[in-house]
Amino acid sequence: MSMDLTGTSITLGIFASNRGPGDPERASIMSQAGTYLAKRGAHLVCLAENGDIPVPLITAARTAGGKVQIVADASIVLPAALSGVSMEVHQTQPERFNRMAELSQGLVALPGSLASASGLFGTWAAAKAQSRAMPVAMLNRHKAFEVMRGYAADVLSPGLPGHERAVQFADSIEDLWSRISRLVTEGR
Repeated sequence: MSMDLTGTSITLGIFASNRGPGDPERASIMSQAGTYLAKRGAHLVCLAENGDIPVPLITAARTAGGKVQIVADASIVLPAALSGVSMEVHQTQPERFNRMAELSQGLVALPGSLASASGLFGTWAAAKAQSRAMPVAMLNRHKAFEVMRGYAADVLSPGLPGHERAVQFADSIEDLWSRISRLVTEGR
């Protein structure tokens, strides 16, 4: 079952991993982000691979009345709590990254594991290959993306004029929404 979310509101590709080492508060952060973004009318597209589904994010967004679509690999079996969520299965990771890029107007990364960062950058690269400017906002809670923030300041800034319009870091979910919604709206 497929649902095209690109024609309505703001559609965000959101990357959040619920497995492996990472922020111990990530389930709570996912729930807060899902609720906050959905209440502001954002539609969420989530990547689910290798059995990793951001269930707290999806559940909270749906409870708040939001629309969610999942782009997944064949390993994903939705739990009963997510029945009715639209899910597309794509066999290869490049296909999944391309689909995430096609559906999304902006990308959001929440503190999680390396899988979240990998999915984010794979999708960003796919959007770039499609000649689409894709703004990115990362929730830097507990300095989860501090290394990337340093990289952006030290490496991107000299070689990529206007990088601050492409990649931004937020310290709260409210700030994250403010940044990504502004970037997406300015890019329309």
